[in-house]
Amino acid sequence: MFLFFLLASGILEVLSYWHPHQHTSWNDVIGETHINTGIHGDVYVIDLFEHHGLIPELIRKGKKVVCYFSAGTAEEWRPDYSDFPRDALGDPDPNWERERWVDIRDTRVWNVMARRIALAKQYGCHGVDPDNVDGYTNNPGFQLSYDNQITFNRFLANEAHKHELAIGLKNDLLQIHDLVHYFDFAINESCEKYRYNSQSNCALYQPFFDARKAVFHIEYVDSTTEAHSQRSAICSHTDRPSDMNTIIKVSLNNFKVGC
Repeated sequence: MFLFFLLASGILEVLSYWHPHQHTSWNDVIGETHINTGIHGDVYVIDLFEHHGLIPELIRKGKKVVCYFSAGTAEEWRPDYSDFPRDALGDPDPNWERERWVDIRDTRVWNVMARRIALAKQYGCHGVDPDNVDGYTNNPGFQLSYDNQITFNRFLANEAHKHELAIGLKNDLLQIHDLVHYFDFAINESCEKYRYNSQSNCALYQPFFDARKAVFHIEYVDSTTEAHSQRSAICSHTDRPSDMNTIIKVSLNNFKVGC
């Protein structure tokens, strides 16, 4: 009877995939070369396409692996770039070369993301980190609404859970209240540097803290010297919640320090 209740309520499904503990340590190696798999971090965030060969080694060392891919843009160098329909490609992302926003309302784009999530499962990832899931706040070349973004992001979460993968909400601060129950953890970039309605962006993660879900936080600096000199200020910043798992990284480079 108890087993039937668990199955009927969906509790067994919820418990069938990994959930990071709120204070789990982490390491972000996106954009890095010569990756050291033996350093700090119980969770490694790696590039789905570029680093998947490291997954068996990381697992042998007891690490949990979160696989990164862009869900809101198409990057020309990815092996599945040709899978994006031409009419679903929008304006270039001004921050990154050879990268264009995609129309997240298009189910053909959804199919590309579903295949990426399935690939993450095939490679042995424990979770996924879909990036650029806030296109509606940018200039993607499409008239994307708040609701369009919510629908797409919930699709990503449901698809990940279908494959028994955890999923993180990357940035997308203004939708946290509507998405916290769909996502298993959050990843934030640079919340100490920006404010919303006179409060630190870091404070917007309170729903994740209340739900006892991990928030992995990264602040970028320009050099190793700055990483060391700014460490104390960043880690003790009054706007940084104590439950945040913070690392300080030289922008898309190999060097980082933790709080």
